[in-house]
Amino acid sequence: MKKVNLLKALGIALCVATASSAYAQASDAAPPAGTAAPPAANAKSTRTADRKLGRDVRRALARTPGFNVSNVFVRARSGAVTLTGSVPEGNQIQQAGDVAKGVPGVTSVNNRITLGVQSGGGG
Repeated sequence: MKKVNLLKALGIALCVATASSAYAQASDAAPPAGTAAPPAANAKSTRTADRKLGRDVRRALARTPGFNVSNVFVRARSGAVTLTGSVPEGNQIQQAGDVAKGVPGVTSVNNRITLGVQSGGGG
């Protein structure tokens, strides 16, 4: 009878040890509450900041004398700005990059603007 009780006690102790070990591993995987912002809120604020930066760059290009932004597209991601599209004059490609670099918040510029061919009016 003592052996049965001893085996029961050892079995219970083994179960408790296993359960507490598994619980400790699971709780280590999750960060404590309140230590980090929720990913969805963080992603939303990043998206909002990226859109604002893109608008700021586009506005700066639009204010540049003699620069037509109608075929230029601006994408911003965490301070990195990508310019795409086309311009009618070759010197405007470099000009667009320089203007974008001067906008506060821009950390780098990937200038993929090409020289666009202006189509002549009918005939």
